Amino acid sequence: MKKSLSDQLSNVSTRPGVYLMKNTGGDILYIGKAGNLKKRLSSYFAVSKKRNTRFDSKTRSLLKKISSFDTIITSTENEALILEAGLIKRHQPKYNVILKDGKRYPSLRLDIKNNYPTLSIVRKISKDGSLYFGPYSSASSVRQTMKTINKTFMLRKCKTRDFKNRRRPCINFQMGYCLGPCCNDVSPDSYDDIVKEVTLFLKGKGQELLKKIKKEMLAASEVFEFEKASQLRDRMFAITRIMEKQAVASNDFIDRDVISYAGTDDNYVITMLNIRGGLLIGTRHFDAGERLFGEAGMISEFIRRYYEKTHFIPKEILVCEPIEDAELIEKWLGDMAGRKVTIKCPKRGEKARLVNMAFQNAKNEHQKRSTAAAAGSDLLKRLKKRLKMDRIPARIECFDNSNLAGQEPVSSMIVFHDGKPARSYYRKFILRNAVIPDDYAFMYEVLKRRFSKKRRSTPHPDLLIVDGGKGQLNIAVSVLKELGLEKKFEVIGIAKKDEKKAEEEDKVFKHGRVNRINFSREKDLLLFIQKIRDEAHRFAVSFHRKRRTKALLKSELDGIRGIGKKRKIALLKHFGSVKKIRAAALSELSAVPGMTITSAKALQTALKRKRRSN
Repeated sequence: MKKSLSDQLSNVSTRPGVYLMKNTGGDILYIGKAGNLKKRLSSYFAVSKKRNTRFDSKTRSLLKKISSFDTIITSTENEALILEAGLIKRHQPKYNVILKDGKRYPSLRLDIKNNYPTLSIVRKISKDGSLYFGPYSSASSVRQTMKTINKTFMLRKCKTRDFKNRRRPCINFQMGYCLGPCCNDVSPDSYDDIVKEVTLFLKGKGQELLKKIKKEMLAASEVFEFEKASQLRDRMFAITRIMEKQAVASNDFIDRDVISYAGTDDNYVITMLNIRGGLLIGTRHFDAGERLFGEAGMISEFIRRYYEKTHFIPKEILVCEPIEDAELIEKWLGDMAGRKVTIKCPKRGEKARLVNMAFQNAKNEHQKRSTAAAAGSDLLKRLKKRLKMDRIPARIECFDNSNLAGQEPVSSMIVFHDGKPARSYYRKFILRNAVIPDDYAFMYEVLKRRFSKKRRSTPHPDLLIVDGGKGQLNIAVSVLKELGLEKKFEVIGIAKKDEKKAEEEDKVFKHGRVNRINFSREKDLLLFIQKIRDEAHRFAVSFHRKRRTKALLKSELDGIRGIGKKRKIALLKHFGSVKKIRAAALSELSAVPGMTITSAKALQTALKRKRRSN
């Protein structure tokens, strides 16, 4: 053991707190908390090899990377738990569970702060007072749920902006799918009753909802309101059919999450089953990555990382193995949920079956990911060989431009890492230097900006792809030569096939080679390059559309003092054009909803000034 660590251990406090393990460069590798800092750290850096047998050879080799550690003493272990969470969020250490599941899952949002709430699909959960349900395992499943609710419950479907400005009910009202609160006199209480039913349905409390609807149906029939009773009957049948399709996971109707894992020292997959009201509503898989201390404490850390940012904490959490500090974490979860939360590790019975189900799902997902990773690694090795590169293209960057007759030119940079999209590295560029529409000038500008000294902190790619033929490829090479980077990485260009020349596939060119690259029987390599090019094109086009839409929304009314977004919309809606606004009398301007005499005078003065300046 390093002497510096030994010296540090002798001075460590026995009080609770947080420890930060660092390498020789001062980078934080791992952050943990302990009720007794000295005891915990001594267990990692024990002098005797005998005491280190609980760690495998790989973990012992990883421990050698640690050259120092810092400790922060807290008053209680609960404070240490909270401090640890904040430090991990800030520093994102390599060997902590960071919860990478590869995507942001969709959820359903019910904006209950509105008098007439509506349901919408979102991918970001905010603390805005709304109710959130999910997350759902796929976009198709959340859309299907949304479709079911729209048909079964009479919630409004229109957006809030349309709801405020609508003058007559939409087609959903005509079809009987909406009460039409936009135009009809619908009491908030009756609408709130529908909201409560939707909430029960989304929380998985179908039996409770059916009892409620049946009670209302019988009450309506007793007072001879047969039309209302028939509507309630149809709704009851629809909900029953939906419930019959759902998988029953348990018969006690308790909300619970079930957590297990599978994998190796290089990579673990943690799987969570979401059970609501006894029904299995979703399965999520998380990449726990490489672990410094193997499996020890992984589930405990996962629970702390996951529930600190989720919107719902179930009454019960089932885990595959006993976790340390279970009582402390239960108290922490209970404080956040406002009720008792229990963590259990069942060994037999129905709950043990659920844990085993989570394990089988984790095992299957890990096998799928390992197979996909092996296939991706093989593909990159073959691509290296086909392109005659000196290293495997682990990081690939691709650039594409987008404009409409030279207007609002933009460019995109997308990144693939280990054969997969790395969206956190995607970048957008607004192009301003080209005087005339010129794709070569656009490519020159974006590459010059990407590889300039200002962006040296961004790692260079192993392979650079430009969308275009030999012309764009030559531009890319000339930029790299100017910057002294021509030998740092490989560059290729991909051009679409020329159907007039009866070409059957896209063409890939490499600098210094006259003919295009022949992929022969390895067409999957060409498809992979096309996939990267298409992703860059999609990203560039979507950005260009946003820019173009924003430009179209610009008006002479912009920048006039006292004329904000709402007044601008009201004026354009009332008069139809800026020309008619300019011709309107002062009394007409001030009569527009939201306008005053003062703002109308300011508007007239500003429009006259702008006309004179033009």
